[in-house]
Amino acid sequence: MFGYLTTDFPNLYVKDVVLYKAAYCGLCKSIGRTCGTKGRFLLNYDLTFLSVFIHNVLGEDFEIKKQRCILHTIIKRPVAVPDALSMRIAALNVILAYYKLSDNVIDEGKGRLKRSFFKRAYKKAKKAEPILDNIVKKHYDDLRTLEKSASDSVDFVADPFGTMMKEITAELIKDKFTDNIGELTYNLGKWIYLIDALDDFDKDKKSGSFNVFINAYADIGDKKTLLTEKKGDLEFIFGEILSAVYRTANNVSYKFNHDLTDNILYKGIFERTKSIMEYKKCKNTTKF
Repeated sequence: MFGYLTTDFPNLYVKDVVLYKAAYCGLCKSIGRTCGTKGRFLLNYDLTFLSVFIHNVLGEDFEIKKQRCILHTIIKRPVAVPDALSMRIAALNVILAYYKLSDNVIDEGKGRLKRSFFKRAYKKAKKAEPILDNIVKKHYDDLRTLEKSASDSVDFVADPFGTMMKEITAELIKDKFTDNIGELTYNLGKWIYLIDALDDFDKDKKSGSFNVFINAYADIGDKKTLLTEKKGDLEFIFGEILSAVYRTANNVSYKFNHDLTDNILYKGIFERTKSIMEYKKCKNTTKF
């Protein structure tokens, strides 16, 4: 994953700021316990969302305590105490990040040193969660096959990432997984893949890396031109995905208050899409 599933921070309730910080820091600690300290550098917002979402759907509440950590040694911060579910998601975080690093090595021919730095953390994650590792590997292999075919179908190329998200969630939720949750996570996966591709258009154009938007619009030389001349196409592509996310998110059966997940699903991803479509530099909107 790429860290795009963030909050619309200005519109978060104070209680949800505390919960989000606690979940983020708790996932960091969970990664440390599961995969070692190096793995904590791979922590991202997408997995924080997934942790909050799945804890809520399963009715497994966070236990929050004030604790210190490596970065905050003086003042204690609210931290979600690592539990069995967060430990699984911690391993998933490292697995996904490692495959993304490997994908960068294949695409750009560089980043091997960075990937090797996290190899031991990945091995620990794979040992802890072999099923999740197999799911990620399968769909990254499918994605590379499509990339080698130089496909220009935006929907077709985004499918492996969407399916991967759906299957990951099914494995974590087990018997409480529903078709509605499947459709939601499938479309979130597609959105993550495509918003990353749009955001990286210029970088991928320069490096020669695969990018489905470069293939689909081969006559376009840069992202600014793409956003101007193909605005209608892009609004349709992302509008379809966001509509599916909104529709299915509205039908999820939560066990607890879901203001935080609503903020991300109804506002956060919309603001991130809008920002990139307006050619603004993509920055993390969640500040701690």
